Amino acid sequence: MTGPHSEATSIRVVVVDDQPVVRAGFQTILDAHPDITVVGEAADGREALDLVRRIRPDVVLMDVRMPGMDGITATGLIVALDPPRPAVLMLTTFDLDEHVYDALRAGASGFLLKDVTRHELAAGVRAVAAGDALLAPSVTRTLISEFARRPAVDRPAPSRLDPLTDREREVLALVARGRTNREIATDLIVGEATVKTHIGHLLSKLGLRDRVQAVILAYETGFVTPGEG
Repeated sequence: MTGPHSEATSIRVVVVDDQPVVRAGFQTILDAHPDITVVGEAADGREALDLVRRIRPDVVLMDVRMPGMDGITATGLIVALDPPRPAVLMLTTFDLDEHVYDALRAGASGFLLKDVTRHELAAGVRAVAAGDALLAPSVTRTLISEFARRPAVDRPAPSRLDPLTDREREVLALVARGRTNREIATDLIVGEATVKTHIGHLLSKLGLRDRVQAVILAYETGFVTPGEG
């Protein structure tokens, strides 16, 4: 299935949901934007994995709960594929979804609720396609609550962060508190390009894929704790 736009200049999206009406709705919304094209759809995680292997989209819009292979399992398999691999944007009906933590650990680049506006959905697709993390405020609260109740024995040691410079640690703390690059630049009185450079360096040093993983590690090591900032 393809949209009416030129795929050469569009963000190519696969929509994954077990409800055909939901898939059709998301396709209609996304295909209304000239820079986004829905190039395929799948009814469960296994179909999604097969489709991603064949067409290599830029973004997968993935439901969490589906019969057969669920969205979390599929996400882990998709992000483990050889590059180029898509960013995965998770969708859920519930703002306190107990699977948020597992989905992000599996490699999802972002999380949105299914009741997002048309603008928010398109903006979310653009954000993860550009390599940014995307967490709705209610999802962030759920994630932090999960960190707060996890036993310390399950967490990586703070020494994991030893390779970072003082400035990289400052940037990591701000990223973990949900600041955008622009907000971090304002906080540290530097340019946005400098912030992007610092984030790139800290991700490389820590062997992390994206900002979401950086947030998770910051909380798991105790470098940032719930309630700070």
